[in-house]
Amino acid sequence: MTMAVTDDILMGVDGLKYTTGTLPMLSIQGQPRQVCSGLTRREILQAGGAGLFGLSLPQLLRAEQEQGKSPGRAKSVLFLFLFGGPSQLESFDMKPDAPTKLKGPFKPTAARTPGLRISEHLSRTAQISDKICVIRSMTHTHNDHNACHYIQTGHPWTRTAANGSDVNARETDWPAMGSVVEYLAQRAPGALDRPLPDYIYLPNRLGHLQGYDRTGQYGGWLGSACNALATDIRKRDKNDNPYFRDCDDKELDFRIKGLADNADLTLSRLRGRKSLLDQFDEARREIDRSPSAYELQDRYRERAAALVVSDTIRNALDIRRESSSLRDRYGRHLFGQSTLMGRRMIEAGSRFVTVCWDAPDGYSWDSHRSSKHLEQHLLPGFDQAFSALIGDMEERGLLDETLVVAVGEMGRTPQANGTWGRGHWSYCFPCIMAGAGIRGGLLYGESDKHAAYPTDKPTRPEDLAATIYHALGIDPRVRLPDKQGRPAQIVEGGRVLKELFA
Repeated sequence: MTMAVTDDILMGVDGLKYTTGTLPMLSIQGQPRQVCSGLTRREILQAGGAGLFGLSLPQLLRAEQEQGKSPGRAKSVLFLFLFGGPSQLESFDMKPDAPTKLKGPFKPTAARTPGLRISEHLSRTAQISDKICVIRSMTHTHNDHNACHYIQTGHPWTRTAANGSDVNARETDWPAMGSVVEYLAQRAPGALDRPLPDYIYLPNRLGHLQGYDRTGQYGGWLGSACNALATDIRKRDKNDNPYFRDCDDKELDFRIKGLADNADLTLSRLRGRKSLLDQFDEARREIDRSPSAYELQDRYRERAAALVVSDTIRNALDIRRESSSLRDRYGRHLFGQSTLMGRRMIEAGSRFVTVCWDAPDGYSWDSHRSSKHLEQHLLPGFDQAFSALIGDMEERGLLDETLVVAVGEMGRTPQANGTWGRGHWSYCFPCIMAGAGIRGGLLYGESDKHAAYPTDKPTRPEDLAATIYHALGIDPRVRLPDKQGRPAQIVEGGRVLKELFA
């Protein structure tokens, strides 16, 4: 394989400056070893010599450890993904002066942020609006649910299907933001000592309650080792929607299968299984005496074994450890309890936690039919959980170091049907941010009189991704090796919205 290696490969490394321009061509023969399905810098050096970049080997290894670091206030991100597309006109960008056929059935309520037109069904959030920023100008042109890839990765969806049926994830997809965080964490000093994986997905894989495996939530071409640790809360039957009702503790078992308490699965048995695997691996080593080929495989295996016997992760995933009063405060519905679990994961040490409000009924936030569910379940459920989260995190001292993001993949059409259902509309929709230095009480961007298009500060998913990475201290220009070992930038063309931060 022949590739042009540029200084961009090491872009974003603190304290290391390289000359501009293209470095000499590097030829690598044969198949590269895969680390999260990518080619490592160490392998490039092994193939081309330590002097290729004008750096010593220790310098380069230090660069690997420091890859992507830049000033950032957030230690973690709690990403609330409202799948289906919440209506901007019924939530955070109401237009009470618009014609009756456009403005919707709900009335705005008073908020602590001047100029914020927020729904009467978001009254609790209205009372903490001085702690949040509302972006009213999110926009893109991918007007269907596969935009969940765009929102979670910062990269447009490139696959097309005439009937929209091509919705499932593939290994060639771009990695989720959480997967990028996990990739970098796996290469940081002390990676094996982390109490939890850095990427967690709650309460289930996106789409699994509908029978799909939606794109944008996985490691993609970074490899399955960078997938989130996901819980698996199921619905009672095909007609059930656990986001619309209270859930009991039996079904709210967030503990990962194999990590839950099991009287038959003792610590000695777990260690015995690990020992047996060690024996098989040693036999393989006798056949192939290249220890370096097993180095990272061994690290991941040891990491998995550590998680299995970890009290930290088992206890963190036990929602019953929270007080009844706090659980009531978040709401006993699936989104409320999952949001509380998201806070527990952040508190236990994870850096990127996604909590999705999925569509087990096939609609939910994708409110084509009417506004009934918005009024009865969706807006009140979000309002309860989100306001509780912001208050709870502030009380625990977590809000200053955690970036909270709440967003869907699109909005809804200004033109409604006779029962106030609305179609897909990706050209203008809201995003809510709080914590980690975000300016509270800020309205960013503006829409036209019908909430149809931005008239000020249009904000693309690339901009949102770049801003999230920046908040975490990750340079959004960082390039990671794809499956062919080529450097791929984690965000292309995104602008960091520095004006959102105090």
